[in-house]
Amino acid sequence: MKRLTVMLAAVAGLAISAGAALADTTVKMVEVITSPPRTEFLKKQIAEFEAANPGIKVELVSLPWGQAFEKFLTMVQAGDTPDVVEMPERWMGLYANNGQLEDLGPYMAKWDDAKTLGDRAKQFGSTVNNTQFMIPYGYYVNALFWNKKLFKEAGLDRPPATLDEFVEFSKKISAIPGKYGYCLRGGPGAFNGMHMFMNIADGKGGYFTEDGTSTINDEGSVKGLQMLADMYKNGLAPKDAVSWGFNETVTGFYSGTCAMLNQDPDALLGIADKMSADDFAVAPLPVGPSGKSYPTLGYAGWAMFANSQHKDEAWKLMATLLSPKDNLEWAKEVGVVPIHNGADQDAHFKTEQFKGWFTELSDTSKYEMVTPPTHLENLGNFVDQVAIKNFQEVLLGQKPAKQVADEWAAFLTKEQQAWLAKNKK
Repeated sequence: MKRLTVMLAAVAGLAISAGAALADTTVKMVEVITSPPRTEFLKKQIAEFEAANPGIKVELVSLPWGQAFEKFLTMVQAGDTPDVVEMPERWMGLYANNGQLEDLGPYMAKWDDAKTLGDRAKQFGSTVNNTQFMIPYGYYVNALFWNKKLFKEAGLDRPPATLDEFVEFSKKISAIPGKYGYCLRGGPGAFNGMHMFMNIADGKGGYFTEDGTSTINDEGSVKGLQMLADMYKNGLAPKDAVSWGFNETVTGFYSGTCAMLNQDPDALLGIADKMSADDFAVAPLPVGPSGKSYPTLGYAGWAMFANSQHKDEAWKLMATLLSPKDNLEWAKEVGVVPIHNGADQDAHFKTEQFKGWFTELSDTSKYEMVTPPTHLENLGNFVDQVAIKNFQEVLLGQKPAKQVADEWAAFLTKEQQAWLAKNKK
């Protein structure tokens, strides 16, 4: 009898142990804007979350950024959806318009940290159907890195203030053997920077007129696109820049191959690690003929899939990562402007290297931020696939800038006017 009692107790213990194991909830999370240091930092934040929330485990899937759009779309089409996904702004229209993302509004209504969340985060996360399908974790604002040493060698003592100076200074620096004026980005992720120069040359921000007609083939826009093609053809950028993505342009800058780079704060991490703070700075972007500049303000954030079976746990993870403490740490690590009010007063952002971005954000009379039309369902494929191929064709002289701009305008106009018709009030 005693032996039977012991056996029953052992069985009961095993049952309790198995029950505890079964009670663990696994939240699947997909990261898409990846780099090794970034992924390691995210894993650190996840480990801290798991330690503070026994019973919740996080499975992190990191997709290589260059193929992330296609790889994630394939996952979703195969039914392999995550609970939480890192959502670049230009993908949101595709997944939100197809009913695949959860409305985060009800969760935010009970979230204490929403009190300090900046208005921009609420606005940008709800561009589709005025519904909060995503909460940004930070902003990618374009500004101009410039190499002080190379500028001095070329007889220059300041960054370019205008587009004409941008080209002129690039020529002077490119006259130095083995050096180039501009770290042009012709490969993955090139569209926003390229379109930004088109807007600056056009003297007009944004994408559309009121009736939904695209402005990307305006005369000024085509001139901006041609300007980049001419710079490439005339040797003001390295020949292999036609296929450069983020890592290649950043390496080109800190290695001293090229003297100027338009980039977001995330590039600062790698550059500051390789260059002395005395040797480079970040200036506002040059202005165009209108006297204004139109920096791209991109963003990404966390979204929840509507078919998640673990929504409460998924939200708990998102809320932790988006909290003022974690978000500030994340912003410093990955190089974004943080989302909570007052975070920009942190000493980390008070250096000369951050001056260009905060000048652009504060001087609204001279710098007009341009955000992508994230409500368009097919924007992701256009930006990450079609436009890159076409831009490379222009750089290589295979297609005229005007022809490509007209093709882009036809596509964007059709998309925007269809959206306007569908969303008539």
